[in-house]
Amino acid sequence: MDALLLIAHGSREQSANDEVRSLTRTLEQNLGQTFGWIDCAFLELAEPCIAKGIDACIRNGASNITVLPYFLAAGRHVTVDIPAELEKAKLANPHVQLKVTPHIGAADEVCNLLAKLSHKAL
Repeated sequence: MDALLLIAHGSREQSANDEVRSLTRTLEQNLGQTFGWIDCAFLELAEPCIAKGIDACIRNGASNITVLPYFLAAGRHVTVDIPAELEKAKLANPHVQLKVTPHIGAADEVCNLLAKLSHKAL
């Protein structure tokens, strides 16, 4: 079974973490036919951590996990921290395939979205 794991930074502000959880529920509604399990995890400051998020995917039957970094820029978290966590998960779960998408900010659609949002402010 395929799973999607959205990874966000995490915040001390619970409302920010809840926003990510709400986005995850929306993804479930929109992508439920593509992925058998959709969840989120946080790099720091919130639960579940990445390792627990991967474990939840596996417990729910996933053998292929697509990791989507919910970050705007390819800073240290995207280039070092998340790959390090995923490497640990690969070593602990060699039977599971982990794939990583580009981070959100790398998507071509971001420019169109920013343009659309800027027109709404006029």
